[in-house]
This record gives sequence, structure tokens and C-alpha cells, in this order.
Amino acid sequence: MRRFTALRGATLTALALSTALTAAPARAHTARPLGIDHCTATACHFDVPPGTYDVTVRLGAATASATRVTGETRRTLLPETAVPAGGHATRSFTVDVRTPEGEPTGPDGTPGLDLALGGSAPALDAIRVTPAGHARRILLIGDSTVCDQPADPYSGWGQQLPQYLREGLSVANHADSGESTVTYLQDPRLWAAVRPLIRPGDLVLVQLAHNDKTTDEATYRANLETLVAGIRDRGGQPVLVTPVVRRWFNADGTLDNDTALLVNGLGVDHPAVIRSVAAAEDVPLIDLTAKTKQLVESLGPEASKALYLYNEKRDNTHTSVHGATVFAGLVRDELLARHLVPKGRVRV
Repeated sequence: MRRFTALRGATLTALALSTALTAAPARAHTARPLGIDHCTATACHFDVPPGTYDVTVRLGAATASATRVTGETRRTLLPETAVPAGGHATRSFTVDVRTPEGEPTGPDGTPGLDLALGGSAPALDAIRVTPAGHARRILLIGDSTVCDQPADPYSGWGQQLPQYLREGLSVANHADSGESTVTYLQDPRLWAAVRPLIRPGDLVLVQLAHNDKTTDEATYRANLETLVAGIRDRGGQPVLVTPVVRRWFNADGTLDNDTALLVNGLGVDHPAVIRSVAAAEDVPLIDLTAKTKQLVESLGPEASKALYLYNEKRDNTHTSVHGATVFAGLVRDELLARHLVPKGRVRV
């Protein structure tokens, strides 16, 4: 019988888990069972092939703890979870393991599943990893504001979305920095590689606009229609997402200008075209432009800096971990409001 990996505090002693974590097959297509040798006090590496895996963790220690779990290319899989001294909390999530590990045009990364423990006082008491049976997936197609960013201080909202999901619903983030609708369709590492991965029932969220700076309206519209048709041909459910705003204020404290609202040099109003295509094609729409505009304007020129990388890079387009987490929360809210995901699979 295969056994699951178990941790206990910093000493990593073996642990017989409670009923909630009874032994189960650790993974498919592997000859060697998972064991304690895959773990340290702050991280675990599981030598598993690409696929989708359910992870159940039991958190807690003799002293009060607060644990956050990240994995693969800096994805937040579990938000910081506080547990009182002597107590335990069990949490589960589903994670996508793929090659390349992060951006499709990036390096392959480390094979297998890598998890890291963070938070103000991390304490992992036990963990179990098993192949996911019939997990539903959310595939992401997008640019640098969405992708799994490889290094601090950058983060895409797709990188932070997994923390809002429970076991049975995973995020497969195929967004890539610098891509437009034109380049995403042309590069064989992108659409041609992602399209065959779409399975019936998958949600496929598409947010491409920031880099369509020279794309005319007819081409932009046609590219969105191509993506929608290709997703549907595979049995997936397309969801069009308008782009996050740039933090570019007018003197009166509003974001009503072309730079902020993604109107390109040819006068193409990207959010307006996306809304139009969604209506014409009967595709669910997440109007992230409207949501982020409202939020950024409500914070104002100073407080909104924390959402972006203004303080670190004088960057008003790319988001910090904090900003990406907030924007991912907006996406989570819209997925729930449009009944695109079941409430029981989402953390609120």
C-alpha cells in the first residue's frame, strides 16, 4: 500500500493521522511512494508527473500558529490560516502540476510538485497528496497582469486565484507576459499548445488587451472570436475578462483616460470590444475593468499605489502580491455572482 507524506512540527516525526486524513494512494504512475524524506520543516517536494493533485494539510502546533502555503511558481494555494495553541485545522486544495511550471514560454522549472510554508508562524502537522479524480479546472489565458510571475515583487491575479478555491477546483494558469491576442494565437507554445488541453466542462478565462497596442479593432475582435470558438470546440466554457486598469489618474482623481482604460493608439477601446464580443457570442463576461476602476478610484492616488508596483518600480500597470490578491478576489466574486463555480468550492 502506498503511504502519504506526514510531517510533525520542526522535527518531522511520523504521525498517524485522524480519520480526516486516512491513508490513501499517494499518486498515479509513480513507482516510489511518497515519504517523509520529501519534506523539510519549511517545504515539501513530491516527485509526481504532470497532472492535477488534491492536497490535504493539517495545521497547528503546541503554540499558536499562522500558516500560508504556496506552490510551484509562487502560486498562493492557501491563505494564511491561524490556529490557536494546541489546536488543529484541516484544509484541502487542488493544484495543477505542469511543464513549464509557470509561464508557457518560460523555463521548465522543477519537475514534480513543490510546496513552501510561509506565514507569520508556520506549523504544518500533516500533509497528504493524492491524484485528483474529477476536479474541475479554470484555465487562464492572459498577459503579465494574469500570469504566474517568476520573481518578486511581481504577481499576476491568476497567481493568487488558487487561494480562493477549495479541493475539487484548480487553476491552470497559461497566461504569459507580453502577449497580445495576435501573439497568443501565433506562438505555437501558447494557443496551439493550450487548446488541446481544454476538457469538456473546463472554464477558460481570457484576458488579453494590455499588449494589443497596435491591433486594429477588426483584428482584435476576430482574435477574440477565434479564441471563443476554439474553447467551445473543445467543450470548454469561455469567459471573457476585460483588463485590469492602469493606475493613471486625471487631475480630478478619476481614471477616465485612454491610458488607464486600455484604449490603444489606434483608438480601439479594448474593454468595449470585449463587452461587445461577449454579448454577440453569448459568453459570460467578467468586467474587471469596471471593477478595478471603481476600486482604484475609491482608494485614490496615494493608497492605490500599494495595489501596483509604483513604490518599488514606478510601475502603474503590474500588480504587487497584495494587488494581485485583491484583484483575484474580484474575479472570485464575479465567478460566484455569475454561478460559474459552485459556492462549496470557493473560499469567501
